[in-house]
Amino acid sequence: MAVFTNFATLSYNGKTRNSNTVTGEIMESVSVQKTAVSENYSAGDTLSYAVSLVNSGPTDVSGLSVSDDLGAYELDGTTLYPLAYVDGTARLIVNGVPAAAPTVTAGPPSVFSGIDIPAGGSAVLVYEADVTAYAPLAPESEITNTVTVTGGGVSVPLTASATVGTLDSADLEITKSLSPALVPSNGHLSYSFEITNTGNTEAGTADSVVVSDDFDPILSNIAVSFNGAAWSRGVQYSYDETTGAFTTLPGQITVPAAAYTQNADGTWTVEPGSAALTVSGTILPQTAT
Repeated sequence: MAVFTNFATLSYNGKTRNSNTVTGEIMESVSVQKTAVSENYSAGDTLSYAVSLVNSGPTDVSGLSVSDDLGAYELDGTTLYPLAYVDGTARLIVNGVPAAAPTVTAGPPSVFSGIDIPAGGSAVLVYEADVTAYAPLAPESEITNTVTVTGGGVSVPLTASATVGTLDSADLEITKSLSPALVPSNGHLSYSFEITNTGNTEAGTADSVVVSDDFDPILSNIAVSFNGAAWSRGVQYSYDETTGAFTTLPGQITVPAAAYTQNADGTWTVEPGSAALTVSGTILPQTAT
């Protein structure tokens, strides 16, 4: 609502008198709400947003513009944008029917212009934004981006915001290597498994991380270690020498969270947490067929 005040002046015989001041409010016929489709984000995600516009007035509204600040924040006097508009994703739905897409200036900020809403009608602007390298990734971080609606007879700019928080969880990958690559019959070899975590929380015992493998050729007399510490069969892992089936037992593997550092230019560097599992043994003699 826009608040206005004014008073009258009475003049007579060289004298003036001011009336009392009256105050009123102009009720906007246009209202706005913004919604993020996803509640959480991770590095490299694409987020979808919906901006709902309602015209409760008796006349059509034309020429509205919606500006999205893309989550802008300041760092050492520089404006950084954790979101970037995805070209070609803007869509407009008026009274439930697809309409011509608005004119888009990608920005930042992103501006969607030329939006018309019939009297008593509504419009929904839908678009996508990529999570950039400037998005904070540490636990409990968030991106809040705000839209501002102007034009179309709107007396005071209207704003609406949506907040999306980080997805606070582990994000694991596993890499397997072999040493040596050339091994003689009945020789000794080692398998190394590197487990990395780019998530912002630890993969702990409650996450029940399990590594399983079917060794072919089958290994005998295996030795297993995790992060350099020896493991015991039946306590931390199981192994079947008749089939080569190896598996760690749930709750034995933990992987620390990644470390996040914001660089001088505002971008974030991710240093994955890691854990190492090693299995070594002697190749069982192969049976001729």
